[in-house]
Amino acid sequence: MDWQTLIDEPAVIAMAVLALGVVVGYLVGRLNEELLTASGVPDAVEGTPFERTAQSIGTSTVEIVARLSSWFIYGIAVLTAIHIAQLLDTDAFWMRVTEFIPQVFIAVLVLIVGFIVADKAELVVGESLRGVKVPEVSLVPKLVKYTVLFVTFVIALGQIGVFVSPLLILLTVIAIGAVIVGAIASQDFLVSSAAGIYLLLNQPYGIGDRVEIGEQSGIVQEVDLFVTKIEDDSEEYIVPNRKVFEEGIVRVRD
Repeated sequence: MDWQTLIDEPAVIAMAVLALGVVVGYLVGRLNEELLTASGVPDAVEGTPFERTAQSIGTSTVEIVARLSSWFIYGIAVLTAIHIAQLLDTDAFWMRVTEFIPQVFIAVLVLIVGFIVADKAELVVGESLRGVKVPEVSLVPKLVKYTVLFVTFVIALGQIGVFVSPLLILLTVIAIGAVIVGAIASQDFLVSSAAGIYLLLNQPYGIGDRVEIGEQSGIVQEVDLFVTKIEDDSEEYIVPNRKVFEEGIVRVRD
């Protein structure tokens, strides 16, 4: 077999197209990244929900756009190589491609919306729980965010025909595990909140009273659902309401 015959082989041409597509895709991705950076896109998207979400997973909006442009060219190269090599029935193949492209578009749209919703959900939940002075509560916004992202990926994969039943089972297992772990981790949270309800209803002490709770003593500055704040000589103590019940309280009378 001479060189001309070898070059004319569909498989060889397909491999050459594939290799060229990889090179062009990589170069286009790098070029897009540099152009977007030079045009000030990173500063323009700084602080947006999508950018915050992208940064939380170790990337950025610019990198995502650049990689999408590269993967688009990779995909075109793969499809063209398959067509040239005649690995599949051409008519049926291109019919499937034309059906698949809208599904990919919807999946990408779902991912973008999901990232935005996840970021917003984290902010809203975090803002709602800002006044709760319990360490375990700080995990709730992140849990909500990554739950939304997981559901988003499941929906996106379902759009492109991926069998997602195992992922749904995994989501159910994770949800059950999160409930169990959350119940164990938030035991102090629940006890403190129950104690706080009792203290707020019965008011055994109030703001301005001098009290002793265990080793801490001072003047009560604030009583909320979860903690009691007392201050003494410019030092502020934040005492969980659970501790009030466990160690008892002494109200000092002048």
